[in-house]
Amino acid sequence: MSERQQFKGRRAFIFAAIGSAVGLGNIWRFPYVAYEGGGGAFIVPYLVALMTAGIPLLFMYYAIGHKFRGSAPLSWRRLGGGAESIGWWQVGISFVIAVYYAVIIAWAVRYIGFSATEAWGEEPGAFLIGQFLQQAEGDAGFDVGLTLVPGVAIPLALIWVFALLVHWRGIQGGIARISMIFIPLLVAIFLVLVVRALTLPGAIDGLDALFTPDWSALTDADVWVAAYGQIFFSLSIGFGIMITYAAHLKQKTNLTGSGLTVAFSNSGFELLAGIGVFATLGFMAQAAGVGVSEVADSGIGLAFIAFPTIISTMPGGAFFGVLFFTALVLAGITSLVSIVEVVLTAIEDKFGLSRNASVFGVGGVMAIVSLLLFPTTTGLNLLDVLDAFANNFGIVGAGLASVITLAWGLRRLGMLGDHLNEVSSFKVGLLWKLMVGLVTPLILGFMFVSQVISRIQDGYGEMPSGYVALYGWGSAIGLLVIAAIMTVIPWRKGVVAAHDAGQGNTPTPGKEA
Repeated sequence: MSERQQFKGRRAFIFAAIGSAVGLGNIWRFPYVAYEGGGGAFIVPYLVALMTAGIPLLFMYYAIGHKFRGSAPLSWRRLGGGAESIGWWQVGISFVIAVYYAVIIAWAVRYIGFSATEAWGEEPGAFLIGQFLQQAEGDAGFDVGLTLVPGVAIPLALIWVFALLVHWRGIQGGIARISMIFIPLLVAIFLVLVVRALTLPGAIDGLDALFTPDWSALTDADVWVAAYGQIFFSLSIGFGIMITYAAHLKQKTNLTGSGLTVAFSNSGFELLAGIGVFATLGFMAQAAGVGVSEVADSGIGLAFIAFPTIISTMPGGAFFGVLFFTALVLAGITSLVSIVEVVLTAIEDKFGLSRNASVFGVGGVMAIVSLLLFPTTTGLNLLDVLDAFANNFGIVGAGLASVITLAWGLRRLGMLGDHLNEVSSFKVGLLWKLMVGLVTPLILGFMFVSQVISRIQDGYGEMPSGYVALYGWGSAIGLLVIAAIMTVIPWRKGVVAAHDAGQGNTPTPGKEA
């Protein structure tokens, strides 16, 4: 067993799993979803979603990876019944997300420097789209060109070099080590940001907007779907990450105890982010003489337009901006390496590549694809449409296929529950099976079908239908085709059979460099 490819302890695993879960979405997605979903009342569907889907699914994926000791495709293959394609679907989703996710981190790197001089001037929106990203306007923006924007491409290349070096150092020496440094640093920085935000004029108005409950929202089905979506995306379930990480744990590891720690740590950080973001938005609203509802935003608009506006307005804004974008970089990097690891470990398992070959070969291809497609004058629209389809159809679809296959196809929930109970302190039973086998499929099925209907009827934003069909639907369907092709390619001799379920003597996935 390779020492490099194993977490040396539960603490290292927990930090790596938290590093994966706590990403950009915790900072720029959760606060707005909570605000839109009834403010303080949103805590009800959020906690229900956490307890009925988030934690049960986290346990399920931990059990798969830990029992079958392989990458996502290999673990699914060892489960039997032709389920391997689900693993390759998850690998494909991870590939797509990684190549565009890295670009957003690169933006944040540049904005650390921009914050020091407030380079965006009076119009942060125009600066982002025009001067910094240099996006083509009109129909030209919906082509896919290869005209690089050096100001984005250079930091992106550095991000990939850093990420691949982390992977080259391995699970313990690379991923676990940076997570154990970056996550405490991230929390410390965010605490400073929150304290500063709470001292700003208007902060109370922002917190009132976030936490004042609108109980009528609980009767809105969309609010419940949004809560389940937030939990599903923020816990990194459905990507294959938790299968991959759990496969690198020692045989005797408290899986459910670790899962509870990861889940509640993730939710705790989301709450912290919500307080910091809305206290800051309250200041922005007061400074502009408008209501918080008029400045509330999420995603790229919040991070790269609203926050620069705030930074230009507040006393000591440059320091606040440096800390905020540093936090984005730290959160993004730990999530990025977890996503890339899904792809690397799968290819190592399937084709017997060494760690070096996997990192610099497969990882190098991912970096090249990322550098060719996204730091370009047409990269923003491509990133937008791929993100929407990878999340709403890829992650949700793969999650739905996972629970239906395990609960109703292979009927392996009992076996996985026994494995969890064998090694864990917190025991699972009938309630866990009901959550995974009944509640979660219904929720994910509703989310998936409603998204399909919405996209077919309404398209995506104001994008041309042909562009959405080619890069949105095309990527979603293409990942399924690639998953099917990878599934029919034979495994190396003896790899699948090497697993000796229950004996605890299966090699850890991946190979030593």
